[in-house]
Amino acid sequence: MKLVSGNSNRVLAEAVAGYLDIPLSKCMVRRFADQEIFVEIQENVRGEDVFILQSTSFPANDHLMELLIITDALRRASARRVTAVVPYFGYARQDRKPGPRTPISAKLVANLITRAGADRVLTLDLHAGQIQGFFDIPTDNLYAVPVMMRDIKERYAANDLVVVSPDVGGVVRARALAKRIDAPLAIVDKRRERPGESEVMNIIGDVEDRNCILFDDIIDSGGTLCNAAEALLAQGAKSVTAYITHGVLSGGAVARVEGSMLKELVITDSIQPTESVRKGRNIRVLSIAPLIGEAISRTALEKSVSSLFD
Repeated sequence: MKLVSGNSNRVLAEAVAGYLDIPLSKCMVRRFADQEIFVEIQENVRGEDVFILQSTSFPANDHLMELLIITDALRRASARRVTAVVPYFGYARQDRKPGPRTPISAKLVANLITRAGADRVLTLDLHAGQIQGFFDIPTDNLYAVPVMMRDIKERYAANDLVVVSPDVGGVVRARALAKRIDAPLAIVDKRRERPGESEVMNIIGDVEDRNCILFDDIIDSGGTLCNAAEALLAQGAKSVTAYITHGVLSGGAVARVEGSMLKELVITDSIQPTESVRKGRNIRVLSIAPLIGEAISRTALEKSVSSLFD
């Protein structure tokens, strides 16, 4: 088994390699003067089971091209099997046509990864489960729920918790966490007037005198979560903590979170945290390296991956 890393999240790749007790394979990924990407696999991979760890996070297009070119290089170097390990799958929010003459970019990216030569894909908390069906190769969608659940149980008493979905679309995801920690579920009903802006309308469920756990897959601008925290506290909640898998945190999101009424924002390192995220007053990062490492190990040994979440 070989583990190769692109440039998107080298720290996570090294942590996964440490969990698996194998060295990262030597792979040079550099740019020409005109920013074209050049890849050279600097060790023999013929007949090997190779895993490429690369999130397609900012800059998404550069990191996506790195993934595609590394995959092509491995295929041409006669790797036996190539698995694309994509902790954060970019373009996942473009999974349907929101209007006429618009693309389904998630399907396009799935096609690109497949045609580049990947034999299977391993990813984490897809924005929409149906994206698995966009791939014509086996795809394992891992869940960060076990990692979040352990952290919540260490920090909160179960008898005064309530899990909150920040919108109706995330109810299934929030219900899965609520069931695991034996907590009730509440929902924030919001109306989005235009992209990037949201208006909280109502809280469905009882949150009075409870510690609220907002649970979602992605935080980008942070507006939805900050508005939700304010609405929950207005309804009598004791505190509001957000557990989010992918910390995109673009633009002024970090400052917005620091100035919000959120007690804490907890994210995973599926996207490599920036300096401002690491220094955030109320932002904490959980490592998913053991989860990714165990999934890679089970895939290589042809063992069940879904049993990780039973």
